[in-house]
Amino acid sequence: MIYQVKAKFNFNKSKQFYQELTDGTIGNQKPEGYEIVNSMNRARIDGNGDVNWTELCYCPTPLQHERATVYDAYFTNIQTQIIPDHIPMMGSSFMEAISHL
Repeated sequence: MIYQVKAKFNFNKSKQFYQELTDGTIGNQKPEGYEIVNSMNRARIDGNGDVNWTELCYCPTPLQHERATVYDAYFTNIQTQIIPDHIPMMGSSFMEAISHL
């Protein structure tokens, strides 16, 4: 299923998260690391400071494994909604924002 995701990011952890996203730590994680990296590249920060992205996930509970292995360490208030296909999110690039912090 494809989910639209909205969450609050802990910007105090920007440097660590960006490093793990770009050095292969997360990308090499099986089975979902590649999708997490792609999702964060799609992610946008909206006017309220929320991070929004779309993500493909096959877990019985939305983002269950992704949250257990990555997301819960960096995000809070994660909300998901099933959507039929990936859609572009509005706002500024999340990866660009955390690459400068």
